[in-house]
Amino acid sequence: MIMGEKYNKFSKYFVAIDCVIFGYEDGDLRLLLYHRGFEPAKGQWSLLGGFVGDEESSDDAAHRILKAITGLEDIYLEQVQVYTNPKRDPEGRVMSIGYYALIRVDKHNSDKVRENGAHWWSVKGLPNLVFDHQEMVDNALHKLQQKAGLELVGSELLPDKFTLLQLRRLYEAIFQRELDTGNFRKKVLSLNVLERLEEKNTTESRRGAYYFQFKKGVTDKSFDRLGKF
Repeated sequence: MIMGEKYNKFSKYFVAIDCVIFGYEDGDLRLLLYHRGFEPAKGQWSLLGGFVGDEESSDDAAHRILKAITGLEDIYLEQVQVYTNPKRDPEGRVMSIGYYALIRVDKHNSDKVRENGAHWWSVKGLPNLVFDHQEMVDNALHKLQQKAGLELVGSELLPDKFTLLQLRRLYEAIFQRELDTGNFRKKVLSLNVLERLEEKNTTESRRGAYYFQFKKGVTDKSFDRLGKF
């Protein structure tokens, strides 16, 4: 028996990509969602995604989808989980590979987002999502929280220069709780990966707060463990 005949004994399935796209703005962690324009569940809120092409890896497909939606190419992307419940999609047997992405809201192409019918939602007040997409969001947020607990995140979500208050508020948005100001400052500065600028943000206090930026040549992957906040 040739290999092709052996494969023919098995059913064929669709392989999809679903992207949990996080952004950060005005102290709020946000998620990009869109109204489905086709059945099943037409008109309901959904993650953005698509199917894996014949000549694509799942990573390639995810990057293609993200570029088509946001106009960005250099996006932080991480695989979360594969979803294989046979009844997850009423239209057919669809297995989905879930990813989460971190994008700079100030750099993405808002026209492309609108063309795709997508909108930003606060993670604290999401609408009802189709199929198992809420589970995907929950898993992706947990994965992001794990990353933020082990590495200093921020370069993918914050502007090029930021204050320590802005960085702490990002972390509070990720972990969905308040953090101790002194403890956070001490841990972050002990990493020695931030460079203080001479410029100040005068909107946060009368004295102003210094801006910081990530030191050149330093990547999140090289950061020491932060421990729990």
